[in-house]
Amino acid sequence: MCQTLVERVARSEQLQAVAEPDVLILFEDWMEELELEALELLRGMPEAGPHQLAKALGISPAGAQFLLTKLKKAGKP
Repeated sequence: MCQTLVERVARSEQLQAVAEPDVLILFEDWMEELELEALELLRGMPEAGPHQLAKALGISPAGAQFLLTKLKKAGKP
């Protein structure tokens, strides 16, 4: 499930070739906002898992797991 999302993100070069730059900027902005919201939620609920985070953010559990992994790799709590 998460692997599929990771593969989609890995194809970002393909997206850049076909997507308008404005769309990519919006996507990056959205991801930054999600990260900030996730960090804020995790400060209040440090034990929250992907399902709780997904529900709070309005994204899929796979998306939430991807976000948690991304934050962990970036060294963010």
